[in-house]
Amino acid sequence: MTRILMVCLGNICRSPMADGLLRRKVKEENLNVFVDSAGTANYHVGKRPDKRMCDTAKQNLTSIDELRARQFTVEDFNSFDKIYAMDEENYKNILRLAKTQSDTQKVELILNELYLNENRGVPDPYYGTEADFQEVYTLLDHATDVVISKIKNGTIR
Repeated sequence: MTRILMVCLGNICRSPMADGLLRRKVKEENLNVFVDSAGTANYHVGKRPDKRMCDTAKQNLTSIDELRARQFTVEDFNSFDKIYAMDEENYKNILRLAKTQSDTQKVELILNELYLNENRGVPDPYYGTEADFQEVYTLLDHATDVVISKIKNGTIR
């Protein structure tokens, strides 16, 4: 089974959306993949995703209501095959915890799936408008389409 982790700062906006999108697509494609999400900070541990992100997800036929925030841990390097960071800050925070080259090689910025080696970050919609939440959904929808293709062709395993 392939195991993929999505990571942002608080695990209430971007990473749960990426998690929910990829879970939905994995289920639709009947793929043997486990998906989870985490935050590099502990601000919201145990809490549901932001209501605005849940509403955006529902409007786009994706559910993230059942997800709960948790903090990224060193053990996640052993538990996951691929770790996607939502932005450069979280990417660096994850890498600070890496113990081996193997750990480091598991981590990638998710938008590099769309914009190869451009190191773009998914904008944090937390202080934004409804349109900002929709923009995050759209970016992550496209990025997770690429992830699904890579899983299907064996590039991610």
